[in-house]
Amino acid sequence: MSITDKVKNKAEELTGKAKQSVGQATDNERLIAEGKAQETAAHAKQAGEHVKDAGKDVRDTFS
Repeated sequence: MSITDKVKNKAEELTGKAKQSVGQATDNERLIAEGKAQETAAHAKQAGEHVKDAGKDVRDTFS
């Protein structure tokens, strides 16, 4: 995973957390849900990148 991807995914995760916080402060359920969805999407991207990195490591081990 490139450093750019890591930064983008982390920024998306933090944006989702911020949306959740603002939603909770303003009692806005839509914003809370949107923030949770954005944070979950960021976590999924991060997990996918970790799997991809692990696959590359395995490939490099047997090359």
